[in-house]
Amino acid sequence: MADGSARRRGRGGGGAARRAERTSVSFETARFIERNIPNFEVLNEEALEIIETNAETVLEEIGVNFPDNPAALQRWRDAGADIDGERVRIPRGLARKLCATAPSTFTQAARNPERSVEIGGRNLVLAPVYGPPFVRDVHGGRRYATIEDFRNFVKLGYMSKWLHHSGGTVCEPTDVAVNKRHLDMLHAHMTLSDKPYMGSVTEPSRARDSVEMSEVLFGKDFVAENTVMTSLININSPMTFDDVMMGALEVYAQAGQACIVSPFIVGGAMAPVSVAGTLTQVMAEVLAGIAYSQLCKAGAPVIMGAFVTSIDMNSGAPTFGTPEASHITYGAGQLARRLGLPFRSAGGFCGSKLPDAQAAYESANSLNMGLLSGVNFMLHSCGWLEGGLVSSYEKFVMDADQLGTLHHLAQGVSVDAEAQAMDAIREVGPGGHYLGCAHTQANFKSAFWKTDLLDYKPFETWEDEGARDTIELARLRVEKLLNDYKAPAMDPATREALDAFVAKRKEAEPDSFV
Repeated sequence: MADGSARRRGRGGGGAARRAERTSVSFETARFIERNIPNFEVLNEEALEIIETNAETVLEEIGVNFPDNPAALQRWRDAGADIDGERVRIPRGLARKLCATAPSTFTQAARNPERSVEIGGRNLVLAPVYGPPFVRDVHGGRRYATIEDFRNFVKLGYMSKWLHHSGGTVCEPTDVAVNKRHLDMLHAHMTLSDKPYMGSVTEPSRARDSVEMSEVLFGKDFVAENTVMTSLININSPMTFDDVMMGALEVYAQAGQACIVSPFIVGGAMAPVSVAGTLTQVMAEVLAGIAYSQLCKAGAPVIMGAFVTSIDMNSGAPTFGTPEASHITYGAGQLARRLGLPFRSAGGFCGSKLPDAQAAYESANSLNMGLLSGVNFMLHSCGWLEGGLVSSYEKFVMDADQLGTLHHLAQGVSVDAEAQAMDAIREVGPGGHYLGCAHTQANFKSAFWKTDLLDYKPFETWEDEGARDTIELARLRVEKLLNDYKAPAMDPATREALDAFVAKRKEAEPDSFV
């Protein structure tokens, strides 16, 4: 993508737009992560070949379902699959052959070209929590989410240095009609942030609205030639591709917009209890789903997803941060790389009801697993609470702060002349200290990752300041970010056109809350 063309389509409007840009406040956002560390690989060559072979057997002998979607069945029939009612059996090798036309990397353009992201390869793009109907903060406790909450989370994402992506349904605004809330959510992402965003997938017509709103924002010609959305298409595991999600995928693929094709698996309920069995099902599902995206449009950008958690066999509740989930995620990353596809998995997952020690342990395990498994797009990287039922204000900023550690871990270890520090070792010698030496003075500002949240003050200072725990520090951080927020510049004509689009679509049909 050329910066010049991005500016022409994204910040047209002449002098008014340029004046708005000059007077706007810009907040630092780190570039997407480029790993300089190896991926952790848990499966050997024999294990990978067994899983791949078994996945092809599942597709050929058992098949997958495409219910209530005759057009999809016809596409598969034309491609050479065996159709029996709604069951699609895919000859060995066909799905993999179709997947080969999907790109290994792609650029998702942002309204601000400096915040566009490269998805695939050695890169990692971080996006916030997605989907919870509830929110929680220390003031109001647990409650249904509103559009005001949604806008607040978009603002927090925009203000967060380590987040590269604005995300999608950062919470479900239940005070807006079901058939119209996607318009308000997209409008918020487009106007309150200039980072990349996701489109709506809850109904094919809403996916079309997402494409049309993006054409207003970026320009129709630009959207026709560039990826400006990455949207989540969940598979109804086990091995069912429902018509709503597939309808949205069809819209996005045909428009050249990216989709995450992701099984939604709770091990023991939606997949076998074993790691190898779950990976076999994951592989079969993503092969079928990604192949179908290429039947809709060869070359459409797509991400191989794997949302996998285990289950508490006593309560039936999903569990997070477990060793089994790590093994599956590491293995899925290896399978994605063998397919030559970008990989989505992991996040700040936890089952805790509060942003407490359980939440921290489970989320830390999940975040580090994502970094080491080679994830390219990490949804739910901050804000997730209570098994994904809740978007937490405090946990959003707690997690977002910790994402900085992923950036620094991914840098790896430098051994250039400056990093070797031989001059410093000579200068200090035996028995000295390094606090005042020239090397420390030259490098102390950038040598160590620095938190914007956690407390490292001496006990007496901490006590004098109110003995604040992490949740209280996070509350203050949320308050500061929202108070400091200033919207990114936008061409007034583009804003007016977006407002008009939303108003017209809302007027076209009555409200529905079902």
